Amino acid sequence: MVKYSIIRKHEIQAAHRVYGHKGKCSNFHGHSYVFQIYCSSEKLDDLGMVVDFDIIRTTFCQWIDDNYDHRMILWDKDPIAQDVLAIDPTTMLVPYNPTLENMAEYLLTQIAPQLLNKHGIVVDKIVIDESSKCSASCEL
Repeated sequence: MVKYSIIRKHEIQAAHRVYGHKGKCSNFHGHSYVFQIYCSSEKLDDLGMVVDFDIIRTTFCQWIDDNYDHRMILWDKDPIAQDVLAIDPTTMLVPYNPTLENMAEYLLTQIAPQLLNKHGIVVDKIVIDESSKCSASCEL
């Protein structure tokens, strides 16, 4: 039995801070994030595809753009989150400390199923690069 996989990449710019970090990451700083969205299947559709890349682009990638692109991303439990939100209402408060690992898990287990299951698409892995040297992944 063969297994087919596709990878859709998506890039954004965003800022964050890691609350409680003992180093530089506790400061506001930004990244050029690259998201790699992995989908796989043991069979192809009638056109010979795992999934049409455009469905991922217009749903999942659009959600990333709408919620993270060119925004400050802060944990909703960060003590300064509400003050930053008052200054910049485009700040995105998230239910996790915004590390790559937490972001990948949230996108994989919460957002991808919510947006893509109705299209019959299962995302089985998310990789996020914050630089050419640092990345994290989460997979089912």
